[in-house]
Amino acid sequence: MADVNQGSVLPSETSPPALDGLNATDSNGTDAVNATVAKFVATPEGTALAYGSLVFMALLPIFFGALRSVSCGKSKNSSDMPETITGRDAARFPIIASCTLFGLYLFFKIFSQEYINLLLSMYFFVLGILALSHTMSPFMNRIFPANIPIKQYQLLFTQGSGETKEEMVNYEFDTKDMICLVISTVVGVWYILKKHWIANNLFGLAFALNGVELLHLNNISTGCILLGGLFVYDVFWVFGTNVMVTVAKSFEAPIKLVFPQDLLEKGLGASQFAMLGLGDIVIPGIFIALLLRFDVSLKKNTRTYFHTSFLAYIFGLGLTIWVMHTFKHAQPALLYLVPACIGFPLVVALLKGELTEMFRYEEVSAEDIAAKEGTTPVEKKDK
Repeated sequence: MADVNQGSVLPSETSPPALDGLNATDSNGTDAVNATVAKFVATPEGTALAYGSLVFMALLPIFFGALRSVSCGKSKNSSDMPETITGRDAARFPIIASCTLFGLYLFFKIFSQEYINLLLSMYFFVLGILALSHTMSPFMNRIFPANIPIKQYQLLFTQGSGETKEEMVNYEFDTKDMICLVISTVVGVWYILKKHWIANNLFGLAFALNGVELLHLNNISTGCILLGGLFVYDVFWVFGTNVMVTVAKSFEAPIKLVFPQDLLEKGLGASQFAMLGLGDIVIPGIFIALLLRFDVSLKKNTRTYFHTSFLAYIFGLGLTIWVMHTFKHAQPALLYLVPACIGFPLVVALLKGELTEMFRYEEVSAEDIAAKEGTTPVEKKDK
């Protein structure tokens, strides 16, 4: 499922959900970070602020990404077209994610962490600029002054010549897109130089929003397969091994949202962070976005299933944080998010008598539509 790994959002599953290093414990139940705890103990206010902020930040890309997923297929650029996840993709993904996670674990054990993170930083620097620019584009369209002329540009790469000439890249953009790109580059340079948590979160939110917007499940069954498989994946790698926690602590890339627990004491220079992996936002998020598109397909001017799943996500994430603090151990958030995000909407559909209709709902990818009409996706959008 290499194609679905778009926007480098899905590799974020390597980070532990709602993990706070200060609360991690070893298998004997003793504190794994006694030295750190001796220096700093989060205040109740700081802890509440940190986790409240993480929950709020997690909701932003889900809400706005789901809304944008309804209309993202109208873009003129093929790079903005949604990527459809099929049942086969969903079944294979936990295996691919496990191999990726364990591969990273071995890399960090064998090679220097400094050099690996340097390569990853440059990789995510480029992806982060593109993701943040794409995220900002709709907002720039609203606030861009009307009296400033907008110029159109086209980036075109071709291969061959004459009749064998083939388009490799055909990207159209304008002045507003250029401004977004400049702003995103400034954030990227800030992240590379300082690794500041705010820059990390700006890139992380952009990755998450793009993932929810552009990764489309083709039906409810596929969503259940994907979430169910990653439910097992998350539980195994968090409870069964130390692999996920080790990778998350070693991996210096914007694949997680962080918020300092000592912000009230140290301000923006705080250094004791609570964190939430982007995978625990994107994976439930694409399922919630699917339910919103199902709501739209019903043409009843209601968003029952979207609101239900959105509230279920809040409940599941809140439960994750509560259990983590109760048992003082890192928790796999999907252990709580998957039953909530799948179970609540299914119960509502059962009560409303729409369960059969829900499972019959099917989305067709742009590639399949274009194939039936004898055109490419780009040609179809240009018509």
